[in-house]
Amino acid sequence: MLRLRFAIVLFVVACWFAIPLRAQFGKNVVVAAGSDVDHQLNEISAATDPAAKLKLIDAFSAAHPEGDLQILADEQYVNYYLGAKQYDKVFEFGDKLFALDPDNFSNAVNMVRGANEKGDTDRLFAAGEKAAGILQRFKAQPPPQDVAPEAWKIQQQHTLESIKDNQDYIEQSLVTAAYQQKDAAKRAAFLVRFANLYPDSPNAGQALAAGAVAYQQAQNRPKMLETANSALAKDPNNIGVLLLLADDYSEKGEQLDKAEANAKKAASLCDTAKKPEGVNDADWQKQVNLQKGLAFSALGQIDLQKKLNPAAVDSLTKAAPLLKPNAAVYARNQYRLGFAYLNLKRTAEAKQAFTDAASVDSPYKGPAQEKLRGIAAAKAPAR
Repeated sequence: MLRLRFAIVLFVVACWFAIPLRAQFGKNVVVAAGSDVDHQLNEISAATDPAAKLKLIDAFSAAHPEGDLQILADEQYVNYYLGAKQYDKVFEFGDKLFALDPDNFSNAVNMVRGANEKGDTDRLFAAGEKAAGILQRFKAQPPPQDVAPEAWKIQQQHTLESIKDNQDYIEQSLVTAAYQQKDAAKRAAFLVRFANLYPDSPNAGQALAAGAVAYQQAQNRPKMLETANSALAKDPNNIGVLLLLADDYSEKGEQLDKAEANAKKAASLCDTAKKPEGVNDADWQKQVNLQKGLAFSALGQIDLQKKLNPAAVDSLTKAAPLLKPNAAVYARNQYRLGFAYLNLKRTAEAKQAFTDAASVDSPYKGPAQEKLRGIAAAKAPAR
């Protein structure tokens, strides 16, 4: 993916510089048409035998060890080794190229591709970070002298549009690699890193939301809360994040008013959420039911924490049929419902709720059975 170089006849060079510069990434190395350098580059490009091509690149590099022409040599090396799938060499010459031309976006794309093909996530994110920095610096460039700010913005926009496919490739590569991390803590860290590198990406919000869930799986509550709140700041209507926070706060008995607001908002959003393209009606209804059930269950737990047992029974009863297809959250809901009934001294309903909780395989099976034994012991006549 060699960056376009302008081959310009010597007598028009002065005229070219008289035109306002087009917005571009990195250095623009001018090669005069018909020059020795031009012939050397054409010879390299025409070579079909890999060994012969590499010899020509070596010769070109040796002939131009310093200055901007070495940028062309390193670009040739990167492209050659990328085609040969010698990824360590791609990284070696890519790093050399960045040292000479830090804003070479094509080099960042090639480094991402090499790391992607090798499966090196650390290298991949390092290259993605380079690309993000290049884009940030490019967007912050002031207009050149004698170029109107409005015209400069248009030129910048055209340049950004020209590399959109490559930018999408970089972002998708980073997101995919992050999701593929089996370790929850690493997955979370990479997802958050992506969101910080590309905050304007349409994938940033979902990356933060997924990162919060991954931190929860890694049992890192402080990072989960930090990431979830960042995700909610970016997208206040993210149902998954609203439920994550409502569930966490209600379980811990913290910030109950905030938890209640989040749960109620999530339940309301479930009623108006639009089905994404490519999702069939049945699967979409299952997702909506689960999310709404989780919202009601969180509200029930909040009411339990506030000792509002009749309200807790109402919310948990609404949640039960919605959660029944998911054993773990259904069992938890029924376990909570059993406590709400016990607090109201409605022993028969409590026994049924604990029986429901014990009827499915989940972490609540044992505790529910223990509560049932306690109820039975309490009803046994005294000897």
